[in-house]
Amino acid sequence: MTNSFSLNARTPQVGLHCPVPQSKLRHALISLGLGLSLLAVWGQANLVHAQGPAKARPADFIVAVVNSEPITNNEVQNLKLRLEKQAVPGSPVLTAKALTQQALDQLINEKAQLQQARDNGIRIDDTEVDQAEATIARQNQVSKEELYKRVATEGLSVTAFREQLRNQLMISRLREREVDNRARVSDTDVEQMIQSQQAGKPAAASPVDLNLAMILVAVPENASDKELAELQDKALQISKRAKAGENFASLAAALSQAADKGANGGEMGLRPADRYPTLFVESTQNLRRGDVSEPVRSGAGFHILKVLDKKQSELSSALIVQTRARHILLRLSNELNETAARNRLLTYKQRLQAGADFADLARQFSQDGSAQTGGDLGWASSGQFVPEFEEVMARLRPGQISEPLVSRFGVHLIQVMERREVPLTLREQREMVRNQLREKKIDEMYSAWVEELRGRAYVELRDPPQ
Repeated sequence: MTNSFSLNARTPQVGLHCPVPQSKLRHALISLGLGLSLLAVWGQANLVHAQGPAKARPADFIVAVVNSEPITNNEVQNLKLRLEKQAVPGSPVLTAKALTQQALDQLINEKAQLQQARDNGIRIDDTEVDQAEATIARQNQVSKEELYKRVATEGLSVTAFREQLRNQLMISRLREREVDNRARVSDTDVEQMIQSQQAGKPAAASPVDLNLAMILVAVPENASDKELAELQDKALQISKRAKAGENFASLAAALSQAADKGANGGEMGLRPADRYPTLFVESTQNLRRGDVSEPVRSGAGFHILKVLDKKQSELSSALIVQTRARHILLRLSNELNETAARNRLLTYKQRLQAGADFADLARQFSQDGSAQTGGDLGWASSGQFVPEFEEVMARLRPGQISEPLVSRFGVHLIQVMERREVPLTLREQREMVRNQLREKKIDEMYSAWVEELRGRAYVELRDPPQ
């Protein structure tokens, strides 16, 4: 989330460290349903909400033309289906007409942006698309071949998938050039925000910290309507049991089908709300501490969420959680593929569970610079490690050892040694506020820019979508 890709910021200086927050990939992939924070939490098969084949219908027809490029009825209907899948349970239900209009507007906006990107000479070569595919596969702990198989189950060819990915990367590059790089936050803006928070006044960008626990009832790909209904009923029954007072952690350990099998009672850890999937935040925004949600539908299945903690972050006395972890890293090569590396690390984990010393194994076998210190990565704050590593580390309790984890550096075995809360320095507080204000300004500028771009485009509406 390489500079050409605008995902990795710059090459990490030491091991897993990534000096710049990795938000660009999320922007690049969001319209494909591939936001990485979601994928890291779910860890399931919902890799692509692609424009799969619609139900049989009459010959396709053009519903709109953006400059010289057509938008077809099938495109609108396919996107409409995708938007229906992504709808947040409990949110206002749009009529079919409103949802169709939303899909058409989104396609018009995307066409206009892609045309602008091409006019500006923006090109995404095959190497960058390859890197994006590898990142998606790595984040989901699957091979590229498995990624292609899952794409195919959504009715999308590899060629079409790569073209959609290329288009979204072009839009992301254009957004960076036209919007992100122009967003400026003055020192005065920062000071006003700090003073507002210290005075106890509401501040638009004031962050909320959440600690959620989750139980996942997974929905297989291509599940029938009957299977879907049965799984939904199962999720409802779990939700009712949790609301009736049954221990949520015990239910998670027994019933959750998440990647971690409900380890740690399904708890995902206290973190800023923007580090949780938007779906989860929106579904719990009206819940209080201790409340349990209705089942929340995602492409991975039905999620039952419990609010373990919810609090407004106070900048004037802000604390951040730091984690001290250690790891064993095996780098992939022609001699060591991913499967072999996983199996070798599983062997190491068995030895650790039998009483072996983690530091000794790290010194012997880890292929990272931290090997000489027993794999110790030192104290680290959120954002210092690459996301795929950090997501797993955040869910581990002190002393707990992860399953083998694939990152861009290889395959890891992680152990969290300890955690602590430390106060932010004044400089860190100001930087936090500056980032919050900049993100807000970028969102506002982007919305205005899209409206302006669409206003300059020639849009001809033809037969209404059906």
